[in-house]
Amino acid sequence: MSATAETAEREVLKRFRQAAADDVLALAVLHDRELDAATIGQLRNTAYPESLAMVLESARAVEAIEMMRVAVGLLPEAAEGSGLDELAADYADIYLTYKLRASPCESVWLDEDGLTLQEPMFTIRNWYGRQGLAAENWRQRSDDHLVLQLQFISHLLASDDDAELREVTRFLDEHLLLWIFDFAGRVSTRCSTAFYAALAALTAAYLDELRDLLDKLLDAPRPNPELVAEKRLERQREVAKAAGVEDIPVVSIPAATPSW
Repeated sequence: MSATAETAEREVLKRFRQAAADDVLALAVLHDRELDAATIGQLRNTAYPESLAMVLESARAVEAIEMMRVAVGLLPEAAEGSGLDELAADYADIYLTYKLRASPCESVWLDEDGLTLQEPMFTIRNWYGRQGLAAENWRQRSDDHLVLQLQFISHLLASDDDAELREVTRFLDEHLLLWIFDFAGRVSTRCSTAFYAALAALTAAYLDELRDLLDKLLDAPRPNPELVAEKRLERQREVAKAAGVEDIPVVSIPAATPSW
């Protein structure tokens, strides 16, 4: 490959990485807080989800895109009223009170007893620590929360270091893709609003297709489940060496505003 072609290829890869980072960060923001009139306006003005940078092609993703398109069209026009109240109640049921029994925290899905603040949280904390990052307040929002994991993936994608792309594949394989479809399935069948059903489905479909695209770019096929389990055991042994739960005085995971 000529130097010119190699430079062009690297530029395309750089643009893809930033675009995917923006997409994932936008998803993180939508999971992060209740919808308000300003965010609803941004979703409408950008024709979300058509504004996603990555073109999703799988049947599952196409269905999720259509769900979100319809859901955005149904969002309330007024800044106040029953529509926003219903969205706020749904947000609380999913992310605050866990009324739907669809926790956004990984430990609940992967721990044998379905408990929070378990081994997956500490393993993910180690991932953050290797990047010089930490959850801002793990007691309020634990390290394995969906929002923080999405912010972390966005952070890795936006890096100029090519090795971080492989870290994205590993993180997806060992963490989010192990439970995100269970989360999405439960939310979409139990929540009250079309928006949060669509958001859960779109998040799962996007991450799944992102993983497939990274396989094509990096020749990094998904590992078999036995290998993933092996790696998780290795991580558990690492975590077991740490005594107790301690605050980590490191830089918080950045939560920048998405470029809709």
